Amino acid sequence: MARHLITSALPYINGVKHLGNLVGSMLPADVHARYLRAAGHDVLAICATDEHGTPAELAALEAGQDVAEYCAEQHEVQKDLGDRFGLSWDWFGRTSRPQNRNLTAHLARRLRDEGFTEIRTTAQVYSVADGRFLPDRYVIGTCPNCGYERARGDQCENCGKQLDPTDLIEPRSAVSGSTDLQVRDSAHVFLRQSALADRIRAWVDAKEGWPQLTRSIAYKWLDEGLEDRGITRDLAWGFPVDPEDFPEAAGKVWYVWFDAPIGYLGATREWTDERFTPDESAAEFDRWWRTDRGAADVTYTQFMGKDNVPFHALSFPATLLGSGEPWKLVDRLKSFNWLTYYGGKFSTSEHRGVFMSDALELLPADYWRWYLMANAPESDDTSFTWELFGDAVNKDLVGTFGNFVNRTVTQVVRHFGEEVPGGGEPGAQEAELAERVDERLAEYLGHLDALEFRKATASLRALWAEGNVYLEAREPWKTVKVDRDRTACTLRTALALALVHSVASSPFVPHSAERLRLAFPSVLEVPLVLDGGLRSAAAEVVRAGDPLVPPSLMFRKLAPEELDGWSMRFGGAAADDGGVADRGAGDEEAG
Repeated sequence: MARHLITSALPYINGVKHLGNLVGSMLPADVHARYLRAAGHDVLAICATDEHGTPAELAALEAGQDVAEYCAEQHEVQKDLGDRFGLSWDWFGRTSRPQNRNLTAHLARRLRDEGFTEIRTTAQVYSVADGRFLPDRYVIGTCPNCGYERARGDQCENCGKQLDPTDLIEPRSAVSGSTDLQVRDSAHVFLRQSALADRIRAWVDAKEGWPQLTRSIAYKWLDEGLEDRGITRDLAWGFPVDPEDFPEAAGKVWYVWFDAPIGYLGATREWTDERFTPDESAAEFDRWWRTDRGAADVTYTQFMGKDNVPFHALSFPATLLGSGEPWKLVDRLKSFNWLTYYGGKFSTSEHRGVFMSDALELLPADYWRWYLMANAPESDDTSFTWELFGDAVNKDLVGTFGNFVNRTVTQVVRHFGEEVPGGGEPGAQEAELAERVDERLAEYLGHLDALEFRKATASLRALWAEGNVYLEAREPWKTVKVDRDRTACTLRTALALALVHSVASSPFVPHSAERLRLAFPSVLEVPLVLDGGLRSAAAEVVRAGDPLVPPSLMFRKLAPEELDGWSMRFGGAAADDGGVADRGAGDEEAG
């Protein structure tokens, strides 16, 4: 049994996430966690709401709430939606909690002691109209590198160039649109990433198993030169800088992109504090995060949209490496391209695109989980369309998986009652089926191990199809009239395959898989492991005479008029070509 630590990009606190956010981080992390648990491994899946930064302040202001109250409320909203989507976090924490504050302060001190921070007086943009300093991302203007007119002050979304607000041409406030901006001096703490660049490059060089998307982004930033980065801001909301540690930066707060990734550690400490005594909590936390205290055998996997890669492949490792302490660094970094909505952006204000709350209002979570992972934007950007969604549901879930289960159970109940039929012995066709199922399973497990989710769903779909092929070949609805024993063997074999499906499908459609597993009450307590021996294990435990509890219809077919109605409601093909500013998979603030 191996130990696996899994984190996904932290969803930002300001509002319900859309399907692009979901498939770009949280959902694949959950599929991976569920697979590893089903395979018998020790898994810790951690996530949290990312709560600091100006967007939280502005969202609270718009809602007429204190920012702390707003964040507490929105955390519960996001946790509830995640739970309903079947996201099986071991802990869903908050970056604003004391555990993260303590760890952030600790790592800042360590970086200072190791010589990787320094105080610099920098020119900061101050909006006279807004009466405040503007964070980097709230200054917009023309990129000096590519000419894109809506570049943000931290990074140009068009060319990817890392920027400072003062680099922009014709800058303006993203809050008010005012061009009445002043440049004022302000002292800030900088992380000396340039001094760590060689160590980070050597570390990235060793990650040969990272996806090409992840490696290309990391090397692009390294090749352009890893620049020192300011890690404090002139804001009211955030973790205050300890004036004893950094007296020159008294009154500042830590930059959200500094404390948010540390939130993975903070949320883990929340989990251990909740489950263990104080002494035990520290030891258990170290067992997952300190390589000198038990974490050396942990495989750490991160999931995120491609916009988050630079911070996770470079800046966060710089923090941990620069601390001089043996923290656990990421082993596998799975990044995703964008999921768009008909080629354009998901937009709340323009009522375009499906958000998590909308999705659950329409259909159970498994419908969405399956479609999203079967069309995950792994190699390229992908576009949500209602046509593709309808096909995924009607052809895969209804026509293949659900059809096999419903046909099998109907024949069993009709001819043998609500129990596993007895009689007959497996023959050549059953042996051929067993061989094909074992091959499909091996292929499926290989893709899951490789974090190849679209290929994994194709293999799972093929595994489901084997059941229908077998039924068509054996024709139990005909043979029951002439050979009851042969029919009993056919349906008993099909039921064992349905049990295989319930285990194999659990990472992607967990609620439906659980309903199917409940059809076999006599084996509910039997541990069936998702590995290459699953088919033979299921065949051994499905015995003649065991009770069968017929599940309700697994999935329902979606009618064309339903899909047309949803397309009209959520914007559908009317969405314009959003261009570079309208990408949809990874617009979280941090994490």
